[in-house]
Amino acid sequence: MAIDCTQYPLTDGFDELLEAPGAPRSGAEGLCNFFSALPSGELEERHRAVDAAIMAAGITFTVYSEAGNIDRAWPFDVVPRIIEKREWERIEAGLKQRLQALNLCIHDLYHEQRIVKDKVLPAEVLADSRNFRSACVGATPRYGVWAHICGTDLVRDGDGTVYVLEDNLRVPSGVSYMLENRQLMKRLFPELFARYDILPVDDYTAQLYDMLASLSPRPGDRPEIAVLTPGVYNSAYFEHSYLAQQMGAHLVEGSDLVVLDDDCVYMRTIEGLTRLDVIYRRIDDDFLDPEVFRPDSALGVPGLMRAWRKGNIGIANAPGAGVADDKVVYAFVPQMIRYYLDEEPILPNVPSYLCMYEKDLDYVLANLEKLVVKPANESGGYGMLVGPKSTAEECAKFAELIRANPRNYMAQPTLSLSTVPTLCDGSLEPRHVDLRPFILQAKDLYVTRGGLTRVALKRGSLVVNSSQGGGSKDTWIVQDSW
Repeated sequence: MAIDCTQYPLTDGFDELLEAPGAPRSGAEGLCNFFSALPSGELEERHRAVDAAIMAAGITFTVYSEAGNIDRAWPFDVVPRIIEKREWERIEAGLKQRLQALNLCIHDLYHEQRIVKDKVLPAEVLADSRNFRSACVGATPRYGVWAHICGTDLVRDGDGTVYVLEDNLRVPSGVSYMLENRQLMKRLFPELFARYDILPVDDYTAQLYDMLASLSPRPGDRPEIAVLTPGVYNSAYFEHSYLAQQMGAHLVEGSDLVVLDDDCVYMRTIEGLTRLDVIYRRIDDDFLDPEVFRPDSALGVPGLMRAWRKGNIGIANAPGAGVADDKVVYAFVPQMIRYYLDEEPILPNVPSYLCMYEKDLDYVLANLEKLVVKPANESGGYGMLVGPKSTAEECAKFAELIRANPRNYMAQPTLSLSTVPTLCDGSLEPRHVDLRPFILQAKDLYVTRGGLTRVALKRGSLVVNSSQGGGSKDTWIVQDSW
């Protein structure tokens, strides 16, 4: 028996590793057989070894709600998530299709706004957008691409259907943990990587560098690239420093940069000023340039928008890309695909109710206990209501918020998210997961072979975000059989 199912309580939903008790899914047979052959206690021992490696390497993230605790070790589970290559090829095509349409829409919204004039995207959605930046109107980034790096969250429902849950187009995070997870698994189970064909993810930082370099206004020279971070207290600081180191880029804060009278961006160094060509920014638009956005921002660079609009600096993601990173705009992405690409969407959205519509609003208010309700612009699992896990008092309070600002809320049915066996207190138990692949777009498109599988470590929880107590797994894209 591949996994002792008397010890593993298979749920009624879709399990990524087992399709029935004692029956591994296609592509997972080799992994299940390997785990079943391990001596008693071996899996737990290896798990302890990887936890020690995480602490030694300083792989951390920040939880702001834990007063006094700035950094926490990255929670990692040793049982990987497996997806067959033939299924992944379809997912990859759908991710590329989606980002192409999103970028065409963003460019349109800052120019002719044809999609609004043709009533495909309601005018009120754009009018009430918190992330539409008037300072970007008429701007044209290189290749017409605004969202160069996208982290799209995917979920699998109980019937096996893969849905797009949301698109993260502003400052998507998590890719460093995807890369570190793979390195940890190679150290933990070298025999599996020697025996089986697991598609690599290691080329991501090279692909990221090439994409960023292609945005340089001085393409003839080796570009000077910087990762702009808010600083050490940011929850994703580990990732900022990791990616800068892996790419050989500079890691800078806003105070390290200056825009001179020539409208170019320079970095302060001990040898003087060095001109920058590309900035991979990891701060929100609001804080990017105090001359244009929040005047009290100490994180950004005065004059940066001026330099960008004049084509003297490449910025990824481009300012204003967040106009499409809105959970209400998300509901219209299938229409965008049809409108701009004249194609049918490959990957479906989760069915959604928009509270800006009276009929949807009435339904949501009458069924809060059954739905997941999300604000349009929050991230990290904050500000949402998971109806089946909420009290009547919490639902009542959320109803007041929705009535006060219907445009700011959308709702979705509570999906039965797929599970993966997860090592919990010495035994394997099912835990719900999602998946965040990363897509790069400039002149070309690139999709990671897999992504960051996030796992809800709390029994029964559907919230996988690390900021809410979630962890992660390595994601293996494998050939059809091992």
